[in-house]
Amino acid sequence: MKIAVRGRAKFRPLKDYDKAKIKELLLDKIEEEQAKAQKLSNEDQFDVFDRQADKMNVVSLFSGCGGLDLGFEIAGLDATLGKTKTEQVLKSQSDFFKSRHKSLFHTIYTNDMFKEANQSYSLNFPKTIVQHEKDIRKIKDFPSCDIVLGGFPCPGFSEAGPRLIDDERNFLYIHFIRCLIQTKPSFFVAENVKGLLTLGKGEVAKQIIQDFESAGYRVKYKLVNARDYGVPQIRERVFIVGVREDIDFDYQFPDPTHGDTQGLLPFVTLQDAIYDLKDNPGDWYEGSFSPMYLSRNRKKNWSDQSFTIQASGRQAPLHPGGAPMEKVHADKWILPGDESQHRRLSVSEIARIQTFPDWFLFSDGNNTTANKNGRLDKIYKQIGNAVPVELARAIAAPIAKWSLKNFQTIQGNRNYSEQLNLFEETTV
Repeated sequence: MKIAVRGRAKFRPLKDYDKAKIKELLLDKIEEEQAKAQKLSNEDQFDVFDRQADKMNVVSLFSGCGGLDLGFEIAGLDATLGKTKTEQVLKSQSDFFKSRHKSLFHTIYTNDMFKEANQSYSLNFPKTIVQHEKDIRKIKDFPSCDIVLGGFPCPGFSEAGPRLIDDERNFLYIHFIRCLIQTKPSFFVAENVKGLLTLGKGEVAKQIIQDFESAGYRVKYKLVNARDYGVPQIRERVFIVGVREDIDFDYQFPDPTHGDTQGLLPFVTLQDAIYDLKDNPGDWYEGSFSPMYLSRNRKKNWSDQSFTIQASGRQAPLHPGGAPMEKVHADKWILPGDESQHRRLSVSEIARIQTFPDWFLFSDGNNTTANKNGRLDKIYKQIGNAVPVELARAIAAPIAKWSLKNFQTIQGNRNYSEQLNLFEETTV
């Protein structure tokens, strides 16, 4: 929490904090925000949610187009079908749609203000999910659930953007906590950018963790790199996982599955991920490259992992084909030959790099008056903001394993040990 502010970018963390005092401050803030919400009308309250008693019901905040949600859903299928079978059904949209009801994780509600992302979500997830396109600060009551997911907004946390501590957008996590206090789920998983850990010399992250703990959770957090879990991209993100204090479960972040170390699968490369699209890549963001874009290398080799996929078509990395960029000055790179020989990664390619299935559909808003780049940029933004599906799947796996143990009836007569063996199969 922001304890005191004096001027711009000032932060006063509590020294030798008292947990009881922290909780008191947090609850005061939650009460303040809840009081504002309670003044709202009931027009946005829903009477019916598709809760299922034999599953872990999920509420997704700041859901975007659904990368984190899909990863959890797939991890829930790994638990019930086994990883080999799950890989088979993921290849086809129709097969996946027929099987998804078997997942241990069942989403009932989402919230996000990004119109096109909500449209994409509705194209790929069950119609039983209640979608709410509204400022989370104006949500009066959240539905009861077992898990809350979400990557709370972080414009002031990003290393690429402003780093003002007193940016009010940085405190939307308070409403994530308000949801936790209202619904008391068994678990929560939040995702954020690497910059969160260094803002305020680390004191901001420390305070946020204290706030989540004060809501009644044992909290762990870790900076992970997506490429360590089979994502063809160097993408470092912070995950914060909470387990409700009364639950006997010690969440451990999963060990890397990919890397250069013996015993691990090799890193997934751009060649592995997108080489088959080189002759039919689909649409990409077109146009010249600004001096800022050319201030550093934007092109990886086929044998590398991609640079981080950003939420912008203009800032998309270059396709690995053709000649590499050449450094001519400390902050200047050039594209050998004509610029037409170099292009940005296409929408289809960045979706692959973010490990979305090929059948996943993205909406551009259907705005017929917008130009091509404008429409495509809506999709680049959705994909770049998303949690890579395979990374979400890995983070969800320990919770899926716990859920499998606690919901043994899901597969009828199959006993827990048989399901666990299937779940722990290695997919090659």
